[in-house]
Amino acid sequence: MAQPIPFHRPSITGAELDAVASVLRSGWLTTGPRVKELEAAVVAYVSPPPEAVAERNHHGETGPLHGVAVSSCTAALHLALIAAGVGEGDEVVTSPYTFVSTGETILYLGARPVFVDVERGTKNLDPRLLPAAITPRTRAIVTVSMAGHPCRAAEIASIAHHHKLPVIEDAAHSLTAQIWGVPVGSQADITCFSFYATKGVTAGEGGMAVTAHAPWAERMRRLSLHGLSAAAWSRYDEGGWWEYDVTELGYKYNMTDMQAALALAQMRRADAMRARREAIAGRYQGALKDVVGTPTVEDGLRHAWHLYQIAVPPREGRPGRTALARALREDGIGTSVHFKPLHLFPWYQERLGVRAGQYRVAETCYDETLSLPIWPDMTDADVDRVAERVRHHMGSAGD
Repeated sequence: MAQPIPFHRPSITGAELDAVASVLRSGWLTTGPRVKELEAAVVAYVSPPPEAVAERNHHGETGPLHGVAVSSCTAALHLALIAAGVGEGDEVVTSPYTFVSTGETILYLGARPVFVDVERGTKNLDPRLLPAAITPRTRAIVTVSMAGHPCRAAEIASIAHHHKLPVIEDAAHSLTAQIWGVPVGSQADITCFSFYATKGVTAGEGGMAVTAHAPWAERMRRLSLHGLSAAAWSRYDEGGWWEYDVTELGYKYNMTDMQAALALAQMRRADAMRARREAIAGRYQGALKDVVGTPTVEDGLRHAWHLYQIAVPPREGRPGRTALARALREDGIGTSVHFKPLHLFPWYQERLGVRAGQYRVAETCYDETLSLPIWPDMTDADVDRVAERVRHHMGSAGD
């Protein structure tokens, strides 16, 4: 039997191993100098060219970006919502086609997610439907860049600006994406990235919030460490002192230096790994475009290719999405589904009054979409085997 092809396998080199070992030898494992280096590296990577700075922020902020490294993208979203002023009884407009963290962080604060359906092609929030979802209780907009395809940031920003609302971007999939040459990370008021195990740059677990609004960054940093006035590193390094104050109720959301060291080594290969993902996507595209629905990239955008999602519409005599996933599993090929829309979960239905059939495009995307393996160390032979088995099960093996 052929060697199994997992849905994902992290790309780890000697550089990553050496970076983590160096932290272990240093005697300092928690939040410290490596975390600061990672924040600086990500800010440098996503900072826009000078000509784009004046256009980027919807609250008049044109200063430098600030990065706040935390334990997950979920933590980053939670802190971003707090910084933006979301609280009990507020409404936050977002997409139903996303991972559960996007919705649950809104609910953490006693606020209510208000869903807007998505575009069929990108699976991102449809800006044409956004104005109708905004009410006097709306406090923020959380947009999602699905699979690594940037959202319609300029259109969403224009609507948000008109209503004087902050935009938070859930860019968990999109660290290496760009919009007309400007990296994702500067278009929203706060952008939240993920360093989860499957992401284009990984720390195993971890996340980061990036913003040009310095007071928001300072507050998120403080809240990430229990609301303390001084982080452990500044208290225990040379010249530090033990005393601190609690300025407000905070959380245990800090990132460790071990995680940051791993992510720093990955950042040095971020573009190379994205380029390999793009090559894999192109290879899939050529082999599968006449068999299943394949993703497209809109003009002017650079896709991060965190996911390669095919569409398998129901058709008589051919397997659907779930049947294809099961058949590929029998072949030793891992797949996944991203994502079940939030309004289909009973918990959301009971508390928000949402129901099946309410966001039809999101439901169609969910019913049809299957994510194929796409990771940097896949060989061309791996990609070809996945494509061949998809073609076989879809009835095109002899083409």
